[in-house]
Amino acid sequence: MAFEITRELTQEIKALIEAQNAQELSQRYNDIHFADLAEILDTLNVEEATYLVKVLNTETTSDAIMELEDDIREAILKNLSAKEIAEELEELDTDDAADIINELPQNRVENVIAEIEDEGHAENIVDLLRYEDDTAGGLMAKELVKVDENWTVTQCLNEIKQQAENVSRIHSIYVVDEYNKLKGRLSLRDLMMAQSKKNISQIYIPKVDFVNVNTDTEEVARIMQKYDLEAIPVVDESSRLKGRITIDDIVDFIKDEAEKDYQMAAGISSDVEADDSIFELTKARLPWLVLGLLGGLGSVYIMEGFEDALEKYSRLFYFTPLIAAMAGNVGVQSSAIIVQGLANDNVKGSLLNRLLKEVGLSLINGIALSLLVILFGSITGLEQAFSLTIAISMLCVIIFAALIGTFIPIILDKKGIDPAIATGPFITTSNDIFGIFLFFYISKTILGF
Repeated sequence: MAFEITRELTQEIKALIEAQNAQELSQRYNDIHFADLAEILDTLNVEEATYLVKVLNTETTSDAIMELEDDIREAILKNLSAKEIAEELEELDTDDAADIINELPQNRVENVIAEIEDEGHAENIVDLLRYEDDTAGGLMAKELVKVDENWTVTQCLNEIKQQAENVSRIHSIYVVDEYNKLKGRLSLRDLMMAQSKKNISQIYIPKVDFVNVNTDTEEVARIMQKYDLEAIPVVDESSRLKGRITIDDIVDFIKDEAEKDYQMAAGISSDVEADDSIFELTKARLPWLVLGLLGGLGSVYIMEGFEDALEKYSRLFYFTPLIAAMAGNVGVQSSAIIVQGLANDNVKGSLLNRLLKEVGLSLINGIALSLLVILFGSITGLEQAFSLTIAISMLCVIIFAALIGTFIPIILDKKGIDPAIATGPFITTSNDIFGIFLFFYISKTILGF
């Protein structure tokens, strides 16, 4: 049965915490799954959550802390001593431990690292702190299994047993030379089938995918996705093996990127949560709302320029929401497909070919929708010339919006700007303005006002 947080459970835990019944809490919740514990911690206030973390086993609490939202984790860590934080870090893989260290105030970092009893673990954490967050070095963990190409099969098996004690999951066995340079990977099947006196150099697989410590995290995600890798080794400029990146780290990264792109597409300029302060939420949303306001004012200004047309053909006014909506919808559709393609590295070939393809697609869609407008006009008794004007205007607006929705994300990507920004109010607002302008300009040309 799936774990479920109930009101009764929360009240029970709160009561045990209030009574400071550490023994009862330990007996009931020391063996709970860390994800379930994180869910429990999320229902408690900071003081209650801190107490529960202190009384439970660090093997469980360390992973639970990593599952928490950043602000909740920060609040709990603030209430823990340097030694208590160090005890949590000793149970984590080096990449997760480095992430927590990065979240601590600078004046606490040295104290926490000094309290880590495992010197090798501490050194590995410090080494990871040298790399930028958006690189393979900043994402990798030091825990891995590696063997020397000059070892015999017997030596290799003994070494693997020792190294495996510090590795939670053995995705791959990497082969290095005497200088720790990555040479290849070792199949567990080949290792078990080989004669005990054989050298690893005789049985390892030299072909292995790897990334550099400075490789961008998006590129790492693309490579692992393309080749269906569960883990990938990370090397430095001298091809020395420095660590590995596992699929769970990449999934977390992809999730974070997807959330960021979704917010950007919705017109939110920074990473925020629903329970953030009003000031943070306002700061994230207001810039795009201002852009939308300017776009709306621009539309008003354009319509004022065609005041004579509205006096003579007042019904044009009733069709402006239709034109604006179609322009925005088509633009967002086109940009969303391109942004997704760029993220998956599926947008290939020349920009001209891409634009021609989008013109063809929008032409087909535009003609189909225009025919529906003409049909609507004949049913409702609109003048044939007027229906034709609306249809032609909408066709032109659809083609233009599709080009903008295709062109802008590609240009932003080439300039090193996140193309996800194009799928939000930026595209919608620009297409609204140009769409309304095209609508009245084409109407003026056809109807002759």
